[in-house]
Amino acid sequence: MARQAPQPALAVAAGSAPEEPPRAAAAGRGLTLALAVLRAGPVAILGLLVLLLGLVSDVFWSLENIGNVLNQSAVICVLALGQLLVVVTRGIDLSVGSNLSLSAVVGALVWQHQSSTVLAVAAALATGTAVGLVNGLLFVKGRLPHPFIPTLAMLTAASGLALYLSHSETIQGAPPLVDEVGAGRIAAVPGGGDIGWFPTATFVVVAVAALLVLATRGLVWGRWVYAVGGNPEAAVRNGIPVPSVLVSVYAVCGLLAGVAALLTMGRADAGSPTAGALAELDAIAAVIIGGASFLGGRGTVLNALTGAFVIAVMRNGLNLLGIDPNWQYMATGVVIVVAVELDVVRGHLESRFRSLQAVSAP
Repeated sequence: MARQAPQPALAVAAGSAPEEPPRAAAAGRGLTLALAVLRAGPVAILGLLVLLLGLVSDVFWSLENIGNVLNQSAVICVLALGQLLVVVTRGIDLSVGSNLSLSAVVGALVWQHQSSTVLAVAAALATGTAVGLVNGLLFVKGRLPHPFIPTLAMLTAASGLALYLSHSETIQGAPPLVDEVGAGRIAAVPGGGDIGWFPTATFVVVAVAALLVLATRGLVWGRWVYAVGGNPEAAVRNGIPVPSVLVSVYAVCGLLAGVAALLTMGRADAGSPTAGALAELDAIAAVIIGGASFLGGRGTVLNALTGAFVIAVMRNGLNLLGIDPNWQYMATGVVIVVAVELDVVRGHLESRFRSLQAVSAP
């Protein structure tokens, strides 16, 4: 009788091979779900805050309070949108608060001496843009190692100039149009009586956000901004004018600081040399809470606005509950840490997801 040839040991192991793809597919689906949840982190944080504050406060959902939140968040939203572009390119602008103060003072002074709405608005916007342009040129042309340095220097310089020009006093008065945009309400929106509850400043936020969406998604410049932030070396190799892109980003950030200055002027009917104190921290916090990365190349307009609303809703809720204002800063710090930690976990899961895709690929 012929002896049966032994079966290779590999045949036994091969029997378990068909079970691996389903396991990898299940793990991939689980990671995809987890990533979707983490990417919705900023919206989830905002939704949770709104739900909790609506339960503990009787007036939180009132139209008047919603209008207050929208009006209070307008300046943070505009500053955060400018800061977003800078952070996407791996930078930071610490001077937006001082830039806001200086632009407001210049605009108020021009109005005081010329009584021209056009000149006052143009002066505020030009001042903000000039400060941002100087920041970009110092960083790029001055070959400074990090934008932290020129923007930190500009923070103190612009603040000092605002105090000097105003003689450390608030400049009273602003153009009626600016007052209407900064503090006005839309009576045509139903539910707020004769005065209205919907703030005019929200239209400015929507307009700025829409323009940035069009610029970042529809223009070559927008693709360059994300390319520079994602991989500067590759951007240079692909012929992208990296220095010009960086300078333009800081100029746009400065321009939006000028827009925020006009909103601040209108809200107070004055230009104060301290109007933007610590506003840069709110702008940076909003961008980080919104999920943008200091490593560059990631961040969206919607998420930056979400981060700004998180800060505004949190402060509004603490005020409604009569909690010590000092807790607002501590609460903001906690939310920043939670948002960054969620981003770290998201990065880890994305790495695992790519590894599983590589293993399951034929």
